[in-house]
Amino acid sequence: MPVKILIVSDTHGNNTNLRKAIANMGKSLDLMIHLGDFMCSPDVIKELACCPVEMVRGNCDSLSAVQSAKLIDIAGHKAFITHGHTYGGNWGIDTMKDIARENGAGIVMFGHTHEPLLDKTPGMVVINPGSLSRPRQEGGKPTYAVMTVNDNGSTDYSIIYM
Repeated sequence: MPVKILIVSDTHGNNTNLRKAIANMGKSLDLMIHLGDFMCSPDVIKELACCPVEMVRGNCDSLSAVQSAKLIDIAGHKAFITHGHTYGGNWGIDTMKDIARENGAGIVMFGHTHEPLLDKTPGMVVINPGSLSRPRQEGGKPTYAVMTVNDNGSTDYSIIYM
């Protein structure tokens, strides 16, 4: 059975669209990753999800004890997750890609820019789900991302516009 991962960021205390994104995933949701600027108790985010949750804190979560970056395993795929503000997220993805490579990860997930991004190069996937509450890209639609790990171990990624 494929593994489904919901990737979100920058909800800024407004969890209305987070609830919708979780509902859109239905019962197929295996993991949720929140890439920071949740601006509420981490327990609130965990209670909304119907699955395990990985989280990192963002620049607006400075009082949170949640880590600012970490390496995680997603069904056999190593990922570096961070909000991105301390790794040059506004100016590019090279630093985050270098950190991932140095730690044996082939996936970078970050937020902060409020703009969705999916960058695939050989050996590395970089994904930013955008923002569910304050999107900044043209059109201004809230976004989130979905990662699927297929039965054969291959991965698929989608940016979802609400």
